[in-house]
Amino acid sequence: MKADVLSIDLHTHILPPELPDRRAITGYGGWTTLEHLSPGCGRLMIDGKHFRDVCSRSWDPARRIADCDATGVAVQVLSTVPVLFSYWAQPRHALDLARTLNDHLAGVVAAHPDRFEGLGTVPLQDPELAIGELERCMGELGLRGVEIGSHVNAWNLDDPALLPFFAAAERLGAAVFVHPWEMMGRAEMPRHWLPWLVGMPAETARAACSLVFGGVLARLPRLRVALAHGGGSFPFTIGRIDHGHRVRPDLCATEIDAAPSSFLDRLYLDSLVHDPRALRYLVELVGADRLALGSDYPFPLGEAVPGRLVRSMSDLSDAQKSRILAGTAREFLGLDAPGTPGDPGDPGTPGTAANPGARR
Repeated sequence: MKADVLSIDLHTHILPPELPDRRAITGYGGWTTLEHLSPGCGRLMIDGKHFRDVCSRSWDPARRIADCDATGVAVQVLSTVPVLFSYWAQPRHALDLARTLNDHLAGVVAAHPDRFEGLGTVPLQDPELAIGELERCMGELGLRGVEIGSHVNAWNLDDPALLPFFAAAERLGAAVFVHPWEMMGRAEMPRHWLPWLVGMPAETARAACSLVFGGVLARLPRLRVALAHGGGSFPFTIGRIDHGHRVRPDLCATEIDAAPSSFLDRLYLDSLVHDPRALRYLVELVGADRLALGSDYPFPLGEAVPGRLVRSMSDLSDAQKSRILAGTAREFLGLDAPGTPGDPGDPGTPGTAANPGARR
């Protein structure tokens, strides 16, 4: 593979440099704040309790660009840190926070349009407010879509209350990136970082199964959805999921007749699986044209050198690698303008008709 083929990192997170306590504005707690401890070092806090240490990579565009230059990333796709979704909050307060986060993110993109694209956040606990903010993201702010959580309080993603939001995303051509949050079973497995190691993959499978079994993807054929972390456990349990659909249609086939696996080509997955065997399986299962580079920058569960795993795999063709490194992200985000990273004369250049990716 040509060493100078750059990449688009679909899965990165950003914070504004200041996150003041919103308790005084709202009259209640639960909000995430950012404490600066020393130059370049900070700490996310929730109601005065430590949540996560962060560094300036989380908010400093110059440092992000320097890291991208060092690792061959042409473009980062920015989205908020999921703890800031704040679906638990009163809708008007969640909207106010979403607007603040989206204004900051859009400002970073506007200041560095060749290096960043953006996915906003919306108050999904109130779908009507969420649609309004989605329209603002896609219009006034010039973002490419939104990042959403794997569920919204008591709603799974197939709840009828959320269908108008997904229909609006389809109508607006907005990309929808699903990221796990508020992991199920977290209170029952507090040790060994299990909410992040076990709960996150399960949350992503929960979201995927809801979208499939609930008929959201069937009803909205032009809706573009991507799943973080290689789709979590969903792709790796698709045989079990199909089997359940066959043997218990009374429970699983209430909204769809087709096998759940028939919807695999409706979902995009990022490449963040940390294991060449897992990535090889995903290429076989869904094809390189449904896989996009994702690093989870700048967090420790991410890939320290974005794309290193993809580039290291000798059994992937140059065309497949180029597609995963940039072409699939371009398609998912709706980046139709010329200028994709890579050699425009190469038939494996990301996003071209000559590079459909492997299909099973």
